[in-house]
Amino acid sequence: MGLISFSLLSWSVGFSLCFLILLLPEAKADNLNTSTSRNGGGSQCGEYTNQLMEDGMCRLVATLPQLDERRCPDMFRCSDEVSYWLHENEERKQQIVALKETISELQEELRNHRHRIKVLELQSEEKLHLNISLEQRFHELEVHYAEASSLLHLQGTLILDLQNQLHNLTLLMDKVKRSSDCSINIVRPNHLQNTQEALHPEIQHVGNCPIDCASIYYNGVRRSGLYTVVPLLASMPVEVYCDMDTDGGGWTVIQRRVDGSVSFDRSWRDYRDGFGDLHSEFWLGNNHIHEMSTQGDYSLRIELEDWSNQHKHVLYQSFSVEDEEHQYRLHVSGFSGTVQDSFGWYHDKQHFSTPDTGNICAEISHGGWWYNQCFYANLNGVYYRGGHYTPKGRGSLGPDGIVWYSWKDSDYYSLRKVSMMIRPRSFHTPGHLPPLFFNCCWRRKLNKSSLSRVFASQSSTND
Repeated sequence: MGLISFSLLSWSVGFSLCFLILLLPEAKADNLNTSTSRNGGGSQCGEYTNQLMEDGMCRLVATLPQLDERRCPDMFRCSDEVSYWLHENEERKQQIVALKETISELQEELRNHRHRIKVLELQSEEKLHLNISLEQRFHELEVHYAEASSLLHLQGTLILDLQNQLHNLTLLMDKVKRSSDCSINIVRPNHLQNTQEALHPEIQHVGNCPIDCASIYYNGVRRSGLYTVVPLLASMPVEVYCDMDTDGGGWTVIQRRVDGSVSFDRSWRDYRDGFGDLHSEFWLGNNHIHEMSTQGDYSLRIELEDWSNQHKHVLYQSFSVEDEEHQYRLHVSGFSGTVQDSFGWYHDKQHFSTPDTGNICAEISHGGWWYNQCFYANLNGVYYRGGHYTPKGRGSLGPDGIVWYSWKDSDYYSLRKVSMMIRPRSFHTPGHLPPLFFNCCWRRKLNKSSLSRVFASQSSTND
């Protein structure tokens, strides 16, 4: 077999082959001198190889087969095959370039897709974090809502409880103020009550009714104002003014003078039943004063104020008034106070008198009082503005003002404000309640003979 070697130094062919080798990494040889064989056309033209030279040229080597009878191959035909082969290589090169461009486009699209995926992952992480934050916030809101619901429920319960308490208190106050069936409230241990129970063992105690302002105070009412009470020996309720501020409160006010708006020059009947306005000037009524002051051991407090706004008071540890049959005889003792006594020492054991009873002192003084000859204290006298007055005023025959003699050492100075109030001697403020007290009502009314025995027993005790 003969060998024929030739070089194609054409620049175009060399460039084409070199470009093909450079663009196809898998076609590169580990050694620059390594040849790559390519099959040519038919069997007459043998095989063809190309080789990259160091100077950048391509060397084409064709190995022609030896024909029968030692004939050489047809060079022209083989040249045509070589040309065809080169054309095929060029087309493959173009296909490879197109594939590479397609691969570059796909790689670029892949990078874009990866970038989008990264963005989506970041967005997903943000959304996941946001969802976690929202879930956490939602959980916190649920907790706050549960707490708020619990507090709202508790508040509703408290409001309902307060409404129930207010309703019960309203019913109680309405019952106390309006119900004529209501009788007695608080009975404290004292000598009079023990005597009554000993005389009347058949009397039973039921119900819940205030007998005075101290009873109302013990029941938790601490605001001064008008209230309805039923004294122990009374058959009907009576409206009174309760002073819950002076010296611890619990005082039932029986008399008040503040501005001269009410005339105290009244008849026996008026003084017996009471008159005036409980909000300003009034006399509670001798019957009511008797019923209250004889249902236990009571003290009397008198508040005094002159026209210079000076204030003084006196206190009598024991105070009671007998019934109408005994002309509301006064029992008062146990003096103390910030001014000298002008009432107890002189008026104790005196009967009550009014201008229409024929008592000269009552006629001169133009009022009802426990007159002696005639008075050192006269709190139901004529209201003189400015304090000082003369016996010539209003055609009087002697002093007739609102007088407390020892304060000014004069019968001719009329005080600006006075009030008389009573409460049980055993009264204690909260924290110092008496060891025993309870609410009660009389099941039945006492008859007149029973009352007479009680009054007789009380009179002998006080005397």
